[in-house]
Amino acid sequence: MGISSPRLVPAGAPQTQAWANDADIAVTILASGPDETDWQWQLSIVDITHDSVFPACPDIRRQCVALDAPMRLQRDDQPDTALLRLSVTRIDDTCPLRVQIPEGATRVFNLMLRGNAEGELIARPLNGSMWLPVREQWLWFVHLLSGHAHLQAGDEHTELDMGSSVWMDAQPGDRARIEGGGELLLVHLPKKPVPGRLG
Repeated sequence: MGISSPRLVPAGAPQTQAWANDADIAVTILASGPDETDWQWQLSIVDITHDSVFPACPDIRRQCVALDAPMRLQRDDQPDTALLRLSVTRIDDTCPLRVQIPEGATRVFNLMLRGNAEGELIARPLNGSMWLPVREQWLWFVHLLSGHAHLQAGDEHTELDMGSSVWMDAQPGDRARIEGGGELLLVHLPKKPVPGRLG
């Protein structure tokens, strides 16, 4: 992906398309990597405007979070799963999953992982300052849902406003800090492909 130091994601970078099984629902692909064609991880936002279904994707593990309102997930012969706003849930996409939005439309942020790929999605309030752990050959994706924040990685500084996204490629020994107030999405991802596939 060629990412080095904090850089703002260009406004034109995301790609919006219709959901595979529901043309009335829009999916915005924020990033895919380490190879965009044969990706091992993908970040997306789905605009859920009515009850629908997550399609089955047997080789994908999904971490998702409702951004605007709670959701309810239903799978045959299993108890319903309630997704509170800003509560991250891990889903195995081996079978279709019915999605209900009892309190109205919501956006859903997804981290999708293929094969042996690793990654972590975090949603949290920002009240003051927080430090991000720096791991060699790993990236941070930072998206500010609300408020304002200042990001420092080594000697680089970036201001974030509501809706801004930034990639952070800090090196071991760098100080990576976010300071401000609002709500954050954080995704921790490897820079290089992960060998092997889940069997």
